Amino acid sequence: MIDIDTLPMRVGLGQFQEITDQRLAYIKQCGCDDFQMNIPDLPGEERWEYEDLAGLVERASAAELRLMSIENVPPRFYDKIMLGQHGREQQLDNMVYTIQNLGKAGVPILGYNFMPGGVWRTANDTPVRGGALATSFNYEKASHVRPGDRTNFGIWTTVQIDREYSEEEIWNNYCWYLERILPVCEQAGVRLALHPDDPPVPSLGGVGRVFRNFENFQRAMDTFDSPMHGLNFCHGCWSEMRAGEGVLDAIRFFGEKGKIFYVHLRDVQGPVDDFVECHLDEGNCDPVATVRTLHQIGFQGFLLPDHVPQMQGDGIWCERGRAWTVGYIQALIAAVTS
Repeated sequence: MIDIDTLPMRVGLGQFQEITDQRLAYIKQCGCDDFQMNIPDLPGEERWEYEDLAGLVERASAAELRLMSIENVPPRFYDKIMLGQHGREQQLDNMVYTIQNLGKAGVPILGYNFMPGGVWRTANDTPVRGGALATSFNYEKASHVRPGDRTNFGIWTTVQIDREYSEEEIWNNYCWYLERILPVCEQAGVRLALHPDDPPVPSLGGVGRVFRNFENFQRAMDTFDSPMHGLNFCHGCWSEMRAGEGVLDAIRFFGEKGKIFYVHLRDVQGPVDDFVECHLDEGNCDPVATVRTLHQIGFQGFLLPDHVPQMQGDGIWCERGRAWTVGYIQALIAAVTS
């Protein structure tokens, strides 16, 4: 297992599902030593096997890179857990098996979310600087969607929503899960890193969204206090919550407690009910202040570009947009640590 507490604040790359020689070379060429994978393309309808996870770690090591985190398991692994449905006990057994295998394979962090409704955007081709394309969200357009409605707004999820679920129901299901899975993480040496609901609004598609404000994150960290439980601090989502206000306060509060395991460093323009993703240097927040605050609280994790605008000539993974963002973050780190 990687000793992640001895590493400095640094940039990593990620948000892809399959390792290729070209992708590994790109990461190295960008000056990064770490990467993360989001729902890696592995066999298994209900759980992941040790051999497949170990293969990812070995592939990274052979390229002189570190697989620092796997972010998210397929929603089908724990959809019944999130919704409190019949069959959640079997899904819990499979999640225990998967986390034990992550620890055995040497993956130090599992990023996770608890939003059965998934990530929502109302457009994915909104023009930003110079004609680059970005995603955007307008609450008025999305607010009419009810459970079972066909929509293109809910993305990055395959959970079938059969009825309305209150925020309290989702919180209770979350507690049921964490009470049972966190001791497994402690034994396996795998850190759980919680991502906010995106966008952080009270409800979408008839499903309550718990992790949408400071108070609910504080409640989760206090209720399930463990060295193995912390945050995937999605800077973009925290910026969405109050149009950039309170982000530095949240970094200080959770960071000083050692609860920020890694950071999605992106930003948006506008408030949660009407925002557009953008280049990092023109969002709601001052990125210099963000990285300086992370340095001041002794953050030793990695910063991930996460979503980036699609620039001229970019493919689906936005290689040009990511390269620009990596270089920008590297300069920020150098500026605040020199």
